[in-house]
Amino acid sequence: MRFEFRLLLSVFLFVHSVSGQNKINEQFEPNWESLSMYECPEWFKDAKFGIYTHWGVYSVPKAPGKTDWYGRFMYAEGTSNNKHHLENFGPVDKFGYKDLVPLFRAEKFNADEWADLFVKAGAQFAGPAGEHADGFSMWNSKVNPWNAVSKGPKRDIVAEMEKAIRKRGLKYVVSLHHSWLWGWFPTWQEGTDCFNPENASLYGEKLPKTSRKIETKERVKNCNPMPSKKFEEVWLEKVKEVVEGYSPDLLWFDNRMEILSESIRQKMVAHYYNFAAENNIEAVLTFKRPDLPLGVGTVDLERARMPEIYPEPWLTDNSISRNTWSWTTDLECYSENRLIDDLVDIVSKNGCLLLNVAPHPDGTIPEEQKQRLLAMGNWLKLNGEAIYKSRPWLIYGEGPTETKTGHLADKRFDGFTDEDIRFTTRNGQLYAIALGWPESGVLPIKSLGNTAYNGAINSIELIGCNEKLEWEQKELSLEIKLPTKKPCNNAFVFKINRN
Repeated sequence: MRFEFRLLLSVFLFVHSVSGQNKINEQFEPNWESLSMYECPEWFKDAKFGIYTHWGVYSVPKAPGKTDWYGRFMYAEGTSNNKHHLENFGPVDKFGYKDLVPLFRAEKFNADEWADLFVKAGAQFAGPAGEHADGFSMWNSKVNPWNAVSKGPKRDIVAEMEKAIRKRGLKYVVSLHHSWLWGWFPTWQEGTDCFNPENASLYGEKLPKTSRKIETKERVKNCNPMPSKKFEEVWLEKVKEVVEGYSPDLLWFDNRMEILSESIRQKMVAHYYNFAAENNIEAVLTFKRPDLPLGVGTVDLERARMPEIYPEPWLTDNSISRNTWSWTTDLECYSENRLIDDLVDIVSKNGCLLLNVAPHPDGTIPEEQKQRLLAMGNWLKLNGEAIYKSRPWLIYGEGPTETKTGHLADKRFDGFTDEDIRFTTRNGQLYAIALGWPESGVLPIKSLGNTAYNGAINSIELIGCNEKLEWEQKELSLEIKLPTKKPCNNAFVFKINRN
C-alpha cells in the first residue's frame, strides 16, 4: 500500500508539474480578455522606422498602374490590367495568373544587398511580404503547394531575408495579406482558368459571383459567403508556419481579417504570443481596425495617420509611391522631403512608419527608390537623436496643415508647409523639428512663446550647425534667427535646452 501510495503521489506531482508548465508556456488563452494582456515592447516604441516590400508574382507582368492587384483585375474585362494581359500574354483561359509563376525567377535577388540598403536607410525593422492576396507563399510552405520553394524562384525568400536582416541586428518583419484570397480570383467566371477545378489549389474554392462585391480595400461590411472552415484552417496553418519557421519579431496583417471567425483570430493571436513568450521574442502584432479589439495588438493605419498624439504606440504603413505598392513601369516616388516630413509627423504622434518599397521583378531595387531610402538614411544619421527612442511631448506640433484622416487618406494629402513644426522628446530633451525653412530667416515657435509656455529656455542648438543661434522668447512666440546655411536639405531639428 505504501508503495502504491508513493506511486500515485509521484504520478499526481508529475501531472501537476506538467499542467503547471503548460500554464506557463500558454500564457495567453484564445479569448479577447486574455489577449488584451498584451503589452507593446520597448524596442518597437524606440524603433520608429521600418521597411518592407511588395514583391511577388504580381510584379512579373511589367504593367503600368496598380499591379499588386493584378491577379484580380487581369480577369476583369475592360480594366487596364486586363488589357495589358490580353496584349502581352493572351486570353485568360489560355494564360492565367498561374502561368505567370514560372516567370517569377528572382534571378537578381540578393537578400544581403536589400538588408544593407535598409540599414543605410536607417530602418530598425524590415522584412518581406510573406504572402500577398494572390495565394502564393514566399516561404517553404507545407500546406500550400504554390510557394516560392516549389515554384517560381525555387528559393525560400522569407528565410533568406530573415538571415540577412538578423545578421545586421534589425528586427524581422513578415507581412501577411492572405485573408484576401477568399474570393480574390473569379472561380465562378467561365472562360477563365480560375473556373477550372484543377487549379483550385491556387485560386481557391469555387464561390458564387456575390463574393466579387469586394473590389476595394475599404472596410468589408458584407461577404457572401463567409470563409469556409477549410479556408480558415489553412489560413491559420500558414500563419503558424511563418511564426514557427521564421520567428518574426513583428507580424503584420493586412485588413479583411474581420471576415474570419473570431475563434480563428483568437487562436492565431494566442499562438503567436505564446510562441514568442516561449522563445524570448518581444513580439509585435499589428492589425487594422476592426479586425481585432483595441489592446490585443498594435493598431496599424494604411496610408493614414493619427490626427493627434495617440496614447499607445501605433503604426502607419505607406508606400514609397502614392499610387502603387508593387513595381510598375510608370512608378513615381514621393519626394525625399515628403517621406522625411511624414516620418517626423508620425513619430511626433507616438507612431512608427513602415515604408514599403517596390522591387523590380528580377529582385533588384530600382535606383530612384534607392536614392529616396539613402536620403532618409543620411537625414537620420544627422538627426536621429530626435527620432529614435523619442517620445511625444505635451503636444505633437503646430502649424496650419491638418493631416487628413481615414483609410488611404494620405493619398489625398499634399504635404506640409514652412510653418509646420513637430515636437519630440528624449531623456528630457525637447526637440522642435521645422518642416520648412522660412524665407524670412526667422523661425517662430508659437507653442514656446511667453504666453503659451511657462518655463525658461537656456539655449538653442540647430543639429548639424556650428553657428551660435540668436533667439528671443517673446510674448506670442519663440523666435529663432536662422543661420545663413542649412545643415541639411529637409526637416531641421532644433534642440531646445530648458530648466
